[in-house]
Amino acid sequence: ETTEMTNREEAEIQISELDLLSSMFPYEEEFIVTDQLAVAELKHYVENESAEMPSSKVQFILNVKPEVSNAARVEFSMACALPFKYPAVLPEITVRSSLLSRSQQIHLNSDLKTYLMQNCSGEPCMLSAREWVKDHAAAYIDKELSSSSVTASNAMQSEGITFTRLWIYSHHIYNKQKRKNIIDWAKELSLTGFCMPGKPGVVCVEGLQSSCEEFWSRVRRLTWKRILIRHREDVSLEGGGHAEIQKQRKFSTLEEKCFDAHGARGNHMDLGQLYRFLEEKGCADIFQMYFGVEGH
Repeated sequence: ETTEMTNREEAEIQISELDLLSSMFPYEEEFIVTDQLAVAELKHYVENESAEMPSSKVQFILNVKPEVSNAARVEFSMACALPFKYPAVLPEITVRSSLLSRSQQIHLNSDLKTYLMQNCSGEPCMLSAREWVKDHAAAYIDKELSSSSVTASNAMQSEGITFTRLWIYSHHIYNKQKRKNIIDWAKELSLTGFCMPGKPGVVCVEGLQSSCEEFWSRVRRLTWKRILIRHREDVSLEGGGHAEIQKQRKFSTLEEKCFDAHGARGNHMDLGQLYRFLEEKGCADIFQMYFGVEGH
């Protein structure tokens, strides 16, 4: 006789599983929560009877390096999201690796899902999912390679490339040097977007996935009270030439946008102006992710 778990119990299980993962994998290259705000909302929900259900799922990445006999440096990345009902429902997991072709990736992910459906219903299962990937994922790389002698680099070329847009949230951005870094680094990495200084600070960068990730790793090394990626968009471009990338861009350069609400002091931004700016660029839905309300 199974009793329906309450939402709060599920949330508690999610929190304790996240705590376990962070104690087992303390380094960011192994485990990183991509949406800290969702975790904060979840904790708040667990601790306060009157709190609303969180608005977004907890998302994180587990990177797994299997022990492969031929000493290849293989790494698999598990992008994970926990639905509110987890562990009563399965987690959403997508395993990726630059060495997998599209069909190998689909095959691997569908086998992982089957394994979870058969073995993990109702129980926290991130560790068993990670173990399964560690033990089985490398075999999928060889499955077709041996038969078709395609090299990994060919597979990557035919895969095309990924266009990424990062929406970064900071508690505040005032410091002139940081603001200069943001603009200079974006230029150097051929990224477009905008930076809204003030409190809160909003930065959007778009361009090649690898360039966005390099930008993010530099920015987070600076000292911040609080900074996180609020939302991330990834688009795979088949063939992926320069023209394809330009087509995806919503911004033409990276510039600083001051939607200043109070004249000279420039601390608090006029969020209505930000909303209208995002609306013009076709990104109005992002506003809700940052501020949780319509911007009118």
